[in-house]
Amino acid sequence: MSTDTPADKLEFRAEVRQLLDILAHSLYTEREIFLRELISNASDALNRVQFEMLTNRDMLDPDAELKIMITGSEDGRTFTIADTGIGMTRDELVENLGTIAHSGAAAFLQSLKEGAKPGDVIGRFGVGFYSVLMVADEVRVTSRSHRPEATAWTWTTSGGDSYTLVPADKADRGTTIVVRLKEDASEYAKDWRLEEVIHKHSDFVAFPIYLKDRAINRQTALWRQSPASVTDEQANDFYRQLTLEFEQPLLRVHLNTDAPVQIHALLYVPAKAERGVVATRREDGLKLYSRKVLIQDYCKDLLPNHFRFVQGVVDSEDLPLSVSREAVQSSKVMERIKTALAHKLLDELKKLAADDKDKYARFWSEFGPFIKEGVALDPAGREKLYPILRFHSSKTADGEWASLNDYIGRVQPAQKSIYYLLADSLQSAAISPHLDYFRGHNMEVLYLTDPIDHFLLNGLTEYEGFKLQSVDDATLDLPKDDQPASEAEDLPAGEFEGLIAKVKAQLGDKVVEVRASERLVDSPARLVVPNGGGPAQDMARIRRLLNQPYDLPKRVMELNRRHPLIRRLAELVGANDSEPIVSACVDQLYENALLIEGLHPNPAEMLPRIQQLMEAAVRK
Repeated sequence: MSTDTPADKLEFRAEVRQLLDILAHSLYTEREIFLRELISNASDALNRVQFEMLTNRDMLDPDAELKIMITGSEDGRTFTIADTGIGMTRDELVENLGTIAHSGAAAFLQSLKEGAKPGDVIGRFGVGFYSVLMVADEVRVTSRSHRPEATAWTWTTSGGDSYTLVPADKADRGTTIVVRLKEDASEYAKDWRLEEVIHKHSDFVAFPIYLKDRAINRQTALWRQSPASVTDEQANDFYRQLTLEFEQPLLRVHLNTDAPVQIHALLYVPAKAERGVVATRREDGLKLYSRKVLIQDYCKDLLPNHFRFVQGVVDSEDLPLSVSREAVQSSKVMERIKTALAHKLLDELKKLAADDKDKYARFWSEFGPFIKEGVALDPAGREKLYPILRFHSSKTADGEWASLNDYIGRVQPAQKSIYYLLADSLQSAAISPHLDYFRGHNMEVLYLTDPIDHFLLNGLTEYEGFKLQSVDDATLDLPKDDQPASEAEDLPAGEFEGLIAKVKAQLGDKVVEVRASERLVDSPARLVVPNGGGPAQDMARIRRLLNQPYDLPKRVMELNRRHPLIRRLAELVGANDSEPIVSACVDQLYENALLIEGLHPNPAEMLPRIQQLMEAAVRK
């Protein structure tokens, strides 16, 4: 086609002009990322045409090799990258390179306003192509679509306010980008520098990258190799390439199987739950391939939702594609893949827990809430998660975790339940009055201190025949002691009944009952859940942790009639002496119990009363 036709000059949208100005006039320590972005775009174009070929051979150059070609010219200070991919029509050049709808420029600019560094966020908002303006005085894009009737066009810009479009002479399918390099970017015309950047950022691109007629990238689909043949270095390099996370993953899971369906998968558990600043994986989900063709970049249907933190790739030739060839049809095949991947991941987590307790502890500290969520919300799969649950307890040292099997291995001979305590923190759990009886009888109590633990209990009511029970449950059936747990004498019945009456009158409807405790040893008082109180009682704690309004639950207040404080209060009540101090002590006992239960709505309100009690103590 003749190129004598006058060029069409079009204006960039305002946001794109602003973006180009930033890129063209900013200096970056890692300008090499432009090459990574151009190669990624070329790879996407090749993926798309390969995808199209699955069902359509009526295209330009159907037998052309799918490849990326890179050439540097030191004499001309130019850099060229060409691909045999899907190509673009004139309208697609305008749509993809000239408008905000597909560039993601607005999101990129907003990120810069919020303080992000340009080099850290390029590639995250679909503005990767424009990164070439960091090194270019001029960029010329010539493309011909895969459609047989389409013609070629050249799109050119120097990074100003506009770009031009002219018809072009290009016989073959694909896109060629010629970059006239800035003087201070001439290094990117040198073969050694180009090869260095390709190995650093694009070594695992699935298509050959030719530099001077030599394919230089490994392009190995590691997930299709046998697990034994993949070294740690190769697997970790691939993980960095996939995610741009530079901390090594906690766990790698490699699966190659033909039954029940064909699956090639390479999965990773990251080191941290929170994604890194420059991480390329912006959403949950695995990369899904069919016959090494990318089908979905973020497939959320390959693992249960509670494993959504897992990164990696899955490839299967058994996937049924939709008519549009852009998604996978819902089918039993997908369910079988999901089941197989979840089973393999669980096995590897159990193995990690057995072989490397320190590394598993790091895993649990980062991802434990996800697993608990699975127990709460996945009825079909929750029991499979029970063995990988971990808890702090009254018998674990600082930083240590206990499994449910660990707990069962330490139960007392007549013990029929697994006991737990809901608390705000490990510190408050350790001093809870509810533990008095259990300490005295060498019985372990699990500490549940995460906000999600309340919901966990909805899916964990029994394990290996042991019922889970809260230590603040008033209906606990615990063995009664023949001898008092304390050497102190009981209060005479009359004195204690007088104190009970005083406490009831003082607290009113804040409590449903005041009574003597059969469990307390070292603590003066505690609040227990009344009969039939159930899970609704614990929702107040959840609401408080979420900063939501809540009503204080009405509980039973139990008093330790052998404790010195309770004995002294009973004496004061009997003598009808120091009424203000007695009332203050009763209120403080109640609010102390609220505080340790994680239910007090405003602990600062206690300060005037505490000061009153301190002044009274000093006067004595």
